[in-house]
Amino acid sequence: MYILAAVNVELHHLRGFLAIAGERNFTRAAKRVNVSQSTLSRNIRRLEELLGRRLLERTTRQVELTPAGEALYRRIQFLLPQLEEALRLEQGGDSLRVGFTWGFPAEWPQKLFRDFEEETGVAVQVHRSDSPFAGIDCGDVDLAILRGVVDVSGLEVVTLSYEKQIAAVSVRSDLSQREEVSWREIADQEIVLNEVSGTVSLDDWPEDGRPSVSVTCRNFDEWLVAVASGKGVGVAPELVGQQHINSCVSFLAIPDAPRVPLNLVYPKRGGHPLIPRFISMARATVRAREAVGRRKRVRPSRESRRPPSVSPR
Repeated sequence: MYILAAVNVELHHLRGFLAIAGERNFTRAAKRVNVSQSTLSRNIRRLEELLGRRLLERTTRQVELTPAGEALYRRIQFLLPQLEEALRLEQGGDSLRVGFTWGFPAEWPQKLFRDFEEETGVAVQVHRSDSPFAGIDCGDVDLAILRGVVDVSGLEVVTLSYEKQIAAVSVRSDLSQREEVSWREIADQEIVLNEVSGTVSLDDWPEDGRPSVSVTCRNFDEWLVAVASGKGVGVAPELVGQQHINSCVSFLAIPDAPRVPLNLVYPKRGGHPLIPRFISMARATVRAREAVGRRKRVRPSRESRRPPSVSPR
């Protein structure tokens, strides 16, 4: 029974025991392993429970090892440092492959990648793929940044944020003189549809009020050229307009357009072991960026916050 229980012994239990054996004092040992004295006491008690042996003789003045404690100390005083050294893997050689289709987010991924690489020592490699799932469905990447609803067996989806959509039109179009257009008005237009990696489909409009499709494309570049050539109206995430990527295309706000989820997608089983850490850091990075964006919004001036004056009748 004790042999099986010993399997549950953790490294921090043994580190604490070695510190006690070396210092013979709980206060000094706790400082040595950078934990509180109460935490160290709990860890030692847990180690004794798991091994089924008393390891220490405690008095008000000193701490001494029992015979079982002496035996354990002799066995692990050199073994534990060697084990920790063996587990301290050299940096380099491993990477986390992140796939995307187009419209790579401009700001937060760069900070995320830097922080992730500094913390883990694992490089982030970015791969573009003109396929619906950016290669995550066939194992070409470890994790993908995808927009829209993703519902594929075997893939897990974490939504980081929701993006606004805009309309893209040729500068020769009458719509290019406007600042915004409604979702319903787009239904009266011919649209250019990226049917492989785009963020919209005809199903996004009511069945009785859908636009007609003038051109279907298989990637973003084809979509942009078709819009610039006046083949029809395109719909894309707001990020595309912020990048000002084509002088022949104008962008219009669509205030009532459905927002598009921005997701991290990864395999449910057999994925890279650092995916949970990457996702946790991505969530924190996006939340921090959104908080900064809220603080940067222009607040009403003091004058505009004053109540309107009322003229005497």
